[in-house]
Amino acid sequence: MGNGIGILGAGAIARVHAQGICDAGGKLVGFADPAAGKAEEAVAAHGGIAWTDPSSMLAHEDVSAVVVAVPNVFHAPLAIQAMEAGCDVLLEKPMAITSEECRQIIEARDRTGRSLQVGFVCRFAATVQAAMQYLAADRLGSIYQARAVMLRRRGIPGLGRWFTDRERSGGGVMIDLGPHLVDLMLHLCGRPAVQRVSAATTSRFGQPPSGYKFTEMWSGPPDLKGTFDVDDGTTAMLRCDDDLTITMTASWASHLPDGTIGDGVTLFGDRGAMHFDIWGDHLVIGTLLDGEIVDVRHPISTDEGWGTAFEREHRCFEETCKGSTTAPSGEEGLAVQSILEAMYRSADAGQEVAVNEP
Repeated sequence: MGNGIGILGAGAIARVHAQGICDAGGKLVGFADPAAGKAEEAVAAHGGIAWTDPSSMLAHEDVSAVVVAVPNVFHAPLAIQAMEAGCDVLLEKPMAITSEECRQIIEARDRTGRSLQVGFVCRFAATVQAAMQYLAADRLGSIYQARAVMLRRRGIPGLGRWFTDRERSGGGVMIDLGPHLVDLMLHLCGRPAVQRVSAATTSRFGQPPSGYKFTEMWSGPPDLKGTFDVDDGTTAMLRCDDDLTITMTASWASHLPDGTIGDGVTLFGDRGAMHFDIWGDHLVIGTLLDGEIVDVRHPISTDEGWGTAFEREHRCFEETCKGSTTAPSGEEGLAVQSILEAMYRSADAGQEVAVNEP
């Protein structure tokens, strides 16, 4: 088997991964997608071979690893199939639709001896990596409260298609943006155990009479006759060990002008506090130095952004395939999924619920 990477899927996120592979100096072998012409379109833009059958890609002599970048319902079966075919796997978030599927993926990893990395790309943002340096130096002390906000004005992905069909997606904004936020907050706070969750969801923008005018689009144009049975807004509070609370707000759609409430992460510690936009150009830290209040603005290079985070993710995946254990793991993906399931249970029940053991 060679040392190339194939991509299962040929949609928008597959194209982003293709660029990340190339930027990281990897070898892109091609794309596999059963939808007529999609793999050919991706190959025309990025090169390689086009397949309609995943099995053909997995059997190709140059493919030793794959990116699974397909609708959520296919994450578990294709990840397991790829590992059983002898390939290492970079699996897009969410890891799967259910925690049981996550366990099946982990079992396949252990049984086959292949490497698995979950696609929590926000960990590789330059702002997050800079923040981790401050946290490692104990500049904030003990984190007692953390907040995350990720809002879109009108950005429902592929409205009416698989993103908004709960049977194929597993949920809406909570399982789309939620995995990024949950994993990132756990990552920044030192992977605390989450004991209880309280969450609420809204679903207001998917069907007439509201109509749909988008300001950003992902996964194709809207199909107003398609299915929309998922959440488009959510807020949640996680109660963790050591009295840490984490609050998160996310939306696919609202009428509020972009930037009115800034996206970002805020960490409150007993020695200092920090705020940053995940894809922004600086961190803000407030702390004490020699008894005096000090405000620090840590700049981030203007060359950084979405693309460089995916480049770092694929450099990490290269190391994962060599046996490194520093990447987002299957166990961490399962922990995130368990929390997301608790969030949905809480929203459905209208009350705080316990998080099941991962």
